[in-house]
Formats: sequence, C-alpha cells, structure tokens
Amino acid sequence: MDKLLFCHMAGLGLGIILDRIIGDPHGIPHPVVAIGKLISHLEKGLLGSTDKDFKRDAKREKRNGILLWFIVEIIVLTAAFLIMYTSYRISRYLGVIAEAVLTCYVLAARSLKDESMAVYMDLKGGDLSAARRSLSMIVGRDTDYLDEEEVAKAAVETVAENTSDGVVAPLLYAAAGGPVLGLFYKAVNTMDSMLGYRNDRYENFGFFAAKADDVFNFIPARISALFMILAAFLLGAFSPDYSGTGAFKIWKRDRYNHRSPNSAQTESVCAGALGLKLGGTHLYNGVSVTKPTIGDELRKAGTEDIKRANSLMLMTQALTVIFVFAVILMMTK
Repeated sequence: MDKLLFCHMAGLGLGIILDRIIGDPHGIPHPVVAIGKLISHLEKGLLGSTDKDFKRDAKREKRNGILLWFIVEIIVLTAAFLIMYTSYRISRYLGVIAEAVLTCYVLAARSLKDESMAVYMDLKGGDLSAARRSLSMIVGRDTDYLDEEEVAKAAVETVAENTSDGVVAPLLYAAAGGPVLGLFYKAVNTMDSMLGYRNDRYENFGFFAAKADDVFNFIPARISALFMILAAFLLGAFSPDYSGTGAFKIWKRDRYNHRSPNSAQTESVCAGALGLKLGGTHLYNGVSVTKPTIGDELRKAGTEDIKRANSLMLMTQALTVIFVFAVILMMTK
C-alpha cells in the first residue's frame, strides 16, 4: 500500500475516533469558528448596512455574494493545504496527527448527539423550559411556544437532517481529499447556514451560497439516505422501534417534500423508520413558515424518539465509515 495513502487512512480513522470521543472541545481554537468569523467580516464590507432605508441593489448584492464565497473558499483551501503540506514535510507522524485533528473538527457526530441528547435529558427530567432552551441552540425556529411533543419532534428533525450535512457529507469529502476537501465542504455548509436565508437581507447576497450548498450536498444527501435506510433495517432486526420498510416507503414518497432538494432525503427516512410526521408550520423570528409534511403520523413523537434518531445517525455513520474504507482499500489493489 502507498505510504501516503496509508497515512491518510490512519489520519481519517483517528479523526473519526477523536470525534466520537471528544467531539468539539470548548475553549480551544476551532477552524469552523474561524471560518464563521471570516464570513461575518467579509459580509460587513460586501453587503453593507442593515438599515431598512439603505438603498439595495440586487445585482450588486448577488455579485458580492459570489465574490465572498470564492474569497472564503480560496482562503480555507490555501490555509488547509499549507497546514497539511507543512505537517507532512516535517514528519509523516505529524502529518497523521494534523489530519486526525482537522478531520475531528470537520465531523460533527459527537456534538450533534450531545446537543440533541441535552434536549432529551431536559425532557426526561420534566423541565420543558430547559428543553426549549437546549433546543434553541440547535434549531432556527422559535422554541418558546413548543410543547413536549413538538420539542421532541424538532430535535428528531435536526438529528435527521444533520446526519447528512454534519456527519456523512463531511466524512465523504474528508475521505476523498483529506482535511483540505473536508474544510472546503465545511466552509460551503457554514456559508449556507449564515447567508442562505430567503429574507430581505440575504435573498440576493446569500443566493449563491445557498445554491452552492445544494450542489455540494446533492450526492452526499442521497448516499446518506440510502445508508440510513440500511441502518433502519439493521436496527429493526433487533428492535420493533425501527422500520426499514417504512423508511424506504416514506423516503421514496416524501424525499422531495422540502424547499431544499436535499434536506428531506434523510428526514423522510427517519420519519418513515420511526413512524412520525415531521415538517409542518413553525415560527421563525415571529414569522409563520409552512413547510410540507414528511411521513405518516403512526404515533405521536415522544422523548425516546430523540434517542432513536441518534441511534439511526450513529448506525448511518458506521455504515459510511465501512463503505469509505472499503473503497480506499479497493483503490490500493
């Protein structure tokens, strides 16, 4: 086996393990936080005033939004490449360590589990107010009015959707191109989460960021859905709480029931696997937004569904890891 490829496999594997053990440690520099600060800084210069009376220019805003996207990606790619190139030039061992640490930062399985399970623990403790606060950390919707069922359902939706763009997609990109491509993808995803809103401020400026995210998530979202269906069948073999047949049925029917071409891919699988109805009408900054529903309400969502959604997410990640390393090993033959 080529030594560089072996080092890549070692760094990738260690990064996955690090993410599962420590997730995103607080109190130390995080490259995704740095990317977010860079985006905010460039936004102030390229978009301009937030004053409602400020004269807007749709063409200029779209052009500047594209410019921001390319500036961010060039900086991220350059910085990631220099870190990896320098590390491997000094020592293969240092290169593997650098790859493992950056891969850990790229992945979000542990943080997604921890943050959603914080909602679970609050609900289990009977503290709905605390559950709403914990939920507000991971969703964009208003949470103050949600009852226990709606809080649980929102947490399930978040885990389901982020299984693709927070777990499987960055793993696939990191496997294909190491931390360089992994951080490139994280920048794509971060720009969409910060700028890709359909409102007065970002309708034009964030247009390119939103479309780029759709493009770079198109294939990973569908791979995520297929592995999640398989995960539902595997978990269903040991527990009646999961239905592989339901997962496939609802995915086939509802996988496009979303404004995004990608978001409903894994949400529909999760809804079908657990027998829940997701989506619907919710408040975002006080504004009512109606989304298509996903799945059939075979039963009401409950607190335990948050744990079940996390089990689906982790099994989906495990299947993706097996797939990725199988492909890499096949390439060495």
